Amino acid sequence: MKAKKREAGVLLHPTSLPGPHGIGELGPEAFRFVDFLEKTGQSLWQVLPLGPTGYGDSPYASFSTFAGNPLLISLDALVQAGDLTAADLTGVPAFDPGKVDYGWVQYWKFPLLEKAARHFLADKGPRREDYDAFCRSQANWLDDFALFMAVKDEYQKKADAAGLMGKMWSNYWDLDIRLKKPEAVASWTKKLGDAVDVKKVLQFWFFGQWTALKAYANQKGVRIIGDIPIFVAADSVDVWANRRFFRLDDQGQPLVVAGVPPDYFSATGQLWGNPLYDWEALKADGFGWWLNRIQATLKTVDIIRVDHFRGFEAYWEVPFGAPNAIGGRWVKAPGMELFQAIQDKLGSLPILAEDLGVITPEVEQLRDTFGFPGMKILQFAFDSGEDTGANGDNHFLPHNYHTNCVVYTGSHDNQTMRGWFETANEKDQAYSLAYVDGHLEDVAWGFIRAALSSTARYAVIPAQDLLDLPDEARMNTPSTLGGNWAWRLKVGQLDEAVAQRLGFMTRLYGR
Repeated sequence: MKAKKREAGVLLHPTSLPGPHGIGELGPEAFRFVDFLEKTGQSLWQVLPLGPTGYGDSPYASFSTFAGNPLLISLDALVQAGDLTAADLTGVPAFDPGKVDYGWVQYWKFPLLEKAARHFLADKGPRREDYDAFCRSQANWLDDFALFMAVKDEYQKKADAAGLMGKMWSNYWDLDIRLKKPEAVASWTKKLGDAVDVKKVLQFWFFGQWTALKAYANQKGVRIIGDIPIFVAADSVDVWANRRFFRLDDQGQPLVVAGVPPDYFSATGQLWGNPLYDWEALKADGFGWWLNRIQATLKTVDIIRVDHFRGFEAYWEVPFGAPNAIGGRWVKAPGMELFQAIQDKLGSLPILAEDLGVITPEVEQLRDTFGFPGMKILQFAFDSGEDTGANGDNHFLPHNYHTNCVVYTGSHDNQTMRGWFETANEKDQAYSLAYVDGHLEDVAWGFIRAALSSTARYAVIPAQDLLDLPDEARMNTPSTLGGNWAWRLKVGQLDEAVAQRLGFMTRLYGR
């Protein structure tokens, strides 16, 4: 049997792309990044979730699992389309080119997006036909999303006037709209019709720009890896519009929430706070909500990385209101039935399983039954503090890999490779450098070589490690708020020297 092609790629969230508007956009720099990937022989671009983000700015805590983040919309494209003028983009604030300040970006960019959307809506010409077709084709999620966001804005105004922090729909909205009663939906839709239409236009633009970028990448031989977080945010239209599929009380409040038990990373576990699914209700519906979610994601990306895959076999359930995750319990989930239903409907699935954490034989069986590649993190291969002999059977070490996996130097939740090395103890430093034949002056590249040369089918390298950056460039530190998801490339950082080195190694190891 012919072996499957070995592939290589880069992990970079679009918000991290360079550009003048304070945040990465789906504009010229995104296309230049695809050109970099093609030039260096990369066939994968991992992007993480693309949805609109709320408090904490995490793409894993989106207001919708179906919608796109309007902040990624290219303003230059709106000028080209005539919905903004060049004068609208004069006086751009002096944004930090290496970091996203989300509050400042939102304050400056959203008024421009809304101005452009209203200009578009006033134009009754032929380009409205594509917009109207988009609204019809996406109505199953778009109508609820646009109304949810418009109502959320109205209640936010009330919260701001009262000097309150942003409040979730489940504990601040009036009960009739909180419970999505038809008369309340009709009333709010009529009251906020213009704002609802603006929200829809922004989604039309996002998906138009993203579709064009993805098509360009695919033409260049680059496939997109996107994420599906297993859980959705409590403050999301997904929960508000589908309460029957979540374990909520009659006021819309969660009864139980998600987390992970105490482990190496945290003595009190991690309390994520996501509402948990009512799996019996989902099964009774033929897993229709999940089927729609997978289908929608596969229209946006080529490969899906399923985050917290082990939660499909069993998940950590914590009572709502608990101070930490210590008092939770494991509860079985119908992962085998779910993925079988998805496979029966959609065929063989291009899924990568994030199988890190407490992995049991049952989780491995679920992963392997459907042939999903698992994940290997090189940092985890060398952090035991033990000597070479004791470390040799660590399954994150490349010589222990099965081929059906994807190897990373580190993920978006890890330190940068240089950051990890600089904080490791001397034994781990010595062992890791010996193993990867690395050097202190460009330490990340020894680990990049180990990933690319491994037998793993896929090797994906965070852009920060291509630049051998310290921990200041880390993307996310789990269980912390503030300062995450902010790192950005600067113009020209992925230069010719980086391109030549990455391209050489990619060709050398047959990827």
